[in-house]
Amino acid sequence: MSVHAGAQPYRPTAPDDDSRTGLKLFAIFLGLAVGVLIPVVIWMGASAQDARNDARHAAANGGSSAMATSMPGMDMSSAQGAVATPSFAGTAPTNADALATAHRAYPAELPAVAPGPVANVRLELTHRVISIAPGVRYEAWTFDGGAPGPVIHVRQGQLVRVTIKNDAPMPHSIDFHAARVAPNVAFADVMPGKSFSYSFRASDPGVFMYHCGTKPVLAHISNGMYGAIVVDPKDPSLLPPVHHAYVIVSGEWYLNAPGDKVPAALDMVKAREMTPDWVTWNGYAGQYVKHPFAAHPGHTTRFYVVDAGPSFDTDFHVVGTVLQRAWVNGDVVDPPQHGIQTATVPAGGSGIFDVTIAKPGLYPFVTHSFASVDMGAVGLLNVGDVAGTMSH
Repeated sequence: MSVHAGAQPYRPTAPDDDSRTGLKLFAIFLGLAVGVLIPVVIWMGASAQDARNDARHAAANGGSSAMATSMPGMDMSSAQGAVATPSFAGTAPTNADALATAHRAYPAELPAVAPGPVANVRLELTHRVISIAPGVRYEAWTFDGGAPGPVIHVRQGQLVRVTIKNDAPMPHSIDFHAARVAPNVAFADVMPGKSFSYSFRASDPGVFMYHCGTKPVLAHISNGMYGAIVVDPKDPSLLPPVHHAYVIVSGEWYLNAPGDKVPAALDMVKAREMTPDWVTWNGYAGQYVKHPFAAHPGHTTRFYVVDAGPSFDTDFHVVGTVLQRAWVNGDVVDPPQHGIQTATVPAGGSGIFDVTIAKPGLYPFVTHSFASVDMGAVGLLNVGDVAGTMSH
C-alpha cells in the first residue's frame, strides 16, 4: 500500500484513546446540561417566590380565595382579578309600592334604658334571609335575626355584661365601640355552637356602633352584623330631654344578584370597590317613607345617627329645617353646635342631632350624598300627622 506525503497511516484506536474520547464527550454533555439547568433553576426559584408573594397578598386581603369561597353567604368571585357583578341598584318588582307598605319597619324609637346597676346584653348570632328593599331578599349575618341588631340603651357608669351565642356556621365576635377593653381578649372569635361573655363599664356617654370584628371585617359588616348602643350621660343637662327620639343606622349592601327571585349574597369585589347596590337606614331601603317617624309641631325630635358603613360617610341633613343642636361625633361632653345644615358622620362614627319644627309637614331626613339617597337612604319625619307622602 502506498502512502501519500502528509497523510497519516491508519492505526486502530487504542483502549486509552477511547477513554479520553468518552471523557471529552461527557464533558461536552455536562456543559450543555448545566447550560439548560441554570435557567430552569432560576425559573423555579422565581415561581416559588411568586407563590410566596401571592400567598402573602392573599393573607393581607383577608385570606385566599379558597378560604373565602368556603364562607357561607359570600360570593367570592372576590379572587384577585375577578370582576364585580353588574349593579342591581333600584331593582324593584311591579308591586314594590305594596310590598313597601306591607313591610314591618325596624323599630327606631329609642327603647327604655336598662334598669339596675348591670345591663345584661344577650345576643344570638345567626345567618338568615332578610328583606333589604321591596322584593329584594338577602342572605344576612345577624345579631338577633336582624340587620341592624337591636338598639341597646344604658346609662353612663353602668356595667354592661355581654353574652353572645353563636348559632351560625362560622366564627363571629362582637366589638363595642363604647367599650374600653383589650380587644384581643374581649372581641375574640366565638366558634359555631359556642357562647362567650365579657363585661365593660359604660364610661363614655353618647351613641356608639357595635359590630362583628371577625376577619374579614369588611365582609361581616357588609353582611349586616352591626348595631347601635346609646349611653345616657350621668349629667342630664349634657343631653336635655326631648319629646321624640329615634335611632337610625346607615348601612351599605353589596349584592351578587338582584335578590328578587333567589336571595342575594355578598359580592366582595363590589364591597372592596365601594360600589353598593343599596344604602339604607336601619337595613331596609326607604322604609321610613312608607312608615314615617312621628313628631308634633313645636316639639323637639332627636336623631341618634350611627354610620355602620362599612365604607361610606353619612352627611346627615333634614330637609326643610336646620339642626338646632348637633353633637358631632357623638360627643356629649362638650357643648353642641347650633344651626347646622348638614353634619358628617364618618363610617364607624356617630352623631346626635335635635330639630324643633313649628310647621306641620313632611320633612325628609337623608344623607346629603345623594347617590346614597337614590339607593334608599331616605326617610320622612311627619310633623303634625299630615296626609300624603313624598320622597326627596
